[in-house]
Amino acid sequence: MEIKKLKTATRKEKEISTKRKIITAVILIVFAFSSSFLIFYIMQISLDTKLPMVVVVSGSMEPKYSKGDLLFVKGKDPANIKNGTIDGKEGDIIIFDAHGLWSNPPADPVVHRVVGKRYDNGWLFTTKGDANASPDEAEVPANKIFGVVCGIIPYIGWVKILLTDSGLLIPLLIIISVILVISIIWDFIKKEEEENISEDDKKIIRKSKTGFNFESKEIIEMDFTKYDDLDL
Repeated sequence: MEIKKLKTATRKEKEISTKRKIITAVILIVFAFSSSFLIFYIMQISLDTKLPMVVVVSGSMEPKYSKGDLLFVKGKDPANIKNGTIDGKEGDIIIFDAHGLWSNPPADPVVHRVVGKRYDNGWLFTTKGDANASPDEAEVPANKIFGVVCGIIPYIGWVKILLTDSGLLIPLLIIISVILVISIIWDFIKKEEEENISEDDKKIIRKSKTGFNFESKEIIEMDFTKYDDLDL
């Protein structure tokens, strides 16, 4: 009977396999990050707005919305944005960019309620924070509005606020990415090594149990007692 020699992967083949797994891991990580942008893009289309989510960063809309609330935004035809009054607070709550409107605009979009509305070569809106004493200093034109609030997840936005205010958001994302890459690569390499050793050992044990003699260019020394309980 002709006995086939055991073939083990050459060092070059193992290196190629490892490189392929590393590339695969990197691709998976890139896909994971890009999928976040894809989800954001899908939300932009489905909600018809450039800014489908916004975090409340002040207390100007309390008690309706508190600092740290995550709001979902939906685009709406300016003509259909609901007008309201200061006392009634029945107007739509809109999200808009105050740059070019206020003398000292905030960096983040503003979340305030519509308390007045008029048409003058385009729709103009008077806005006010529910907790503020008076309306905002300038009317908001339609082209500055991202949309109206359509949903909320309370307080979850505090994570973004704390990381942004502390300046740790970008460094933390980089650190997490690096740790994730190293972890996946290490898992791939260790798994490959364990699989190679396990398969080689099992083949040798199977052959030795049948009484076969097998040839090898290398001398293999193994302690078979540790495999006595294995069902090979």
